[in-house]
Amino acid sequence: MDSEEYSESDSSYEDISDESDSDEDTLDAARNWCRIDQENLAPPPRRFPFSGNPGLNTRMDGSSPIEFFCIFFDDDIVGYIASETNRYAEDFIEKNDLTPSSRVQKWKDVDSSEIRVFLGIIILQGIVQKPLQKWYWSQRPLLSTPYLKQLMSEKRFSIIMKFLHFTNNETIDLETHPQPGLRKVYEVYDAINRKFKSSYVPERDVSVDESLLLYKGRLGCKQYLPKKRARFGIKFYLLCESSSGYIWNSLIYTGKDMPLWNESPKYKSTTNIVMTLLEDLIDKGYCVTLDNFYTSPELAELLLSHRTDVYGTLRPNRIGVPEEIKKGLSKKEKSLDFKRGRFV
Repeated sequence: MDSEEYSESDSSYEDISDESDSDEDTLDAARNWCRIDQENLAPPPRRFPFSGNPGLNTRMDGSSPIEFFCIFFDDDIVGYIASETNRYAEDFIEKNDLTPSSRVQKWKDVDSSEIRVFLGIIILQGIVQKPLQKWYWSQRPLLSTPYLKQLMSEKRFSIIMKFLHFTNNETIDLETHPQPGLRKVYEVYDAINRKFKSSYVPERDVSVDESLLLYKGRLGCKQYLPKKRARFGIKFYLLCESSSGYIWNSLIYTGKDMPLWNESPKYKSTTNIVMTLLEDLIDKGYCVTLDNFYTSPELAELLLSHRTDVYGTLRPNRIGVPEEIKKGLSKKEKSLDFKRGRFV
């Protein structure tokens, strides 16, 4: 792994990266580092044998976008969204004193087909972007989007958006919920995440990184990261197939209630994140690429012990890094290279 200085672009993540800047904490194994002679380089260690079986795990009759979409948003998930939306609408109407002229009084239950159309409009609005939602149904020639009118009226779209729901509010128990910070969307998010994992097996080379989903509303787990393009939003940790970018696993940052690897109390937070994302792929010969936010001697040794190769940049102030690397290069040196077992 390469060593590089702490970059300003990483400063936004100091809230969760807690593995650096401590001279008192050192790994016992750090004493075993050996300096590499650049004049007599040994051959690199062989990669672990790969036992994965990459490819689709689901039957496809065709290759249209809608077929791929339906793999993840299948009948069960879409039906669940329709059911919870209807439940929430009924509860709202029952518990609120509505005027006879209220549009809510005209609510009709939504079914799976209508939810699919609704989701399709949401996706289309992300492609054909307009500053106001009502402009998608505008009569003005310069603003009109005629196809949307054929799919659904503005009033119907707006009232479905008002009542759109992904969980039963009456059954939420914050003490037993697996991730209370996501209680409003957890069932649907978890089901889709499991679909991503069960529908496809990634190739040997994978990578872990974070992504910020733009969101400016009120939310307890919303992050402000000025170095990111979105700046405000929901932070995701993603495990992707390197060649295609396919998202195989993900975690949403919600603070302390974020579910992590079953051995997590023993390790640092960034180690836990990577191991949680990789948990179902370890011991199969995968190779994961990381940036210096995640990479550490602790994580590298843990992955290697699970027959998983790792490649990435490394901050010199990580716990367990040789003191010579922490001190930096002298004027006569072009590089500092050390090795400990398979860890280079």
